[in-house]
Amino acid sequence: MVEAGIAEGVIGRGVERGLLDVKIHDLRDFTTDRHRSVDDVPYGGGPGMVMKPEPLLKAVEHVRSTRGAADAVVLLTPQGKPFTQVEAERLGRLGHVVLLCGRYEGMDERVHELVATEELSIGDYVLSGGELAALVVVDAVSRLVPGVVGDEQSVAEDSFSRGLLDYPHYTRPAEIAGRRVPDVLLSGHHAEVRRWRRKAALARTLARRPELLERAPLDDEERALLDEIKKETES
Repeated sequence: MVEAGIAEGVIGRGVERGLLDVKIHDLRDFTTDRHRSVDDVPYGGGPGMVMKPEPLLKAVEHVRSTRGAADAVVLLTPQGKPFTQVEAERLGRLGHVVLLCGRYEGMDERVHELVATEELSIGDYVLSGGELAALVVVDAVSRLVPGVVGDEQSVAEDSFSRGLLDYPHYTRPAEIAGRRVPDVLLSGHHAEVRRWRRKAALARTLARRPELLERAPLDDEERALLDEIKKETES
């Protein structure tokens, strides 16, 4: 699953260019029984299985001995703190990050205590395994590495990069099914286009995710535009 994910798109191109180095480790390679078991029944009873600590501890030690000490060992779990653009940027500044993917009912708690430096969650829901969560983290972090995305300006203007949702985007044709592209985007007036986009991003954030505005680093122009939007909404 992970191999397929990192072979495509932005991540795949980054790996091909040598800008990213992504290595996958199969926990079954670090087992000792003939069944290559990575899970066992939970102490105290209850449904489901729990991931055994030994394969995970051995895998992290193998990474340390072959690739050097990690700057962060991240356990992907619903109990972790939310993974946000800020967290992606923080991880992107690190040189070596290890992601631990859980399955079943989770991992033996001693993995948290002995090797994980932090825990992250990509959302308040449960997946069948941490592989998809790991791919989300790898994708979000990788596109911040210089050169991975061809147009770095587009990365800087992505949703959440400045704490706001993105503005609406349009392309040809100029009109379809009675819906026309806003005239300002066809005007060629760069200053007006820039102002429209900033105002549209603020309006969308206010309507859909108003809590983001409480911590977004707005400048004077954006605060003035936000006041303008609120007045228009009230009227």
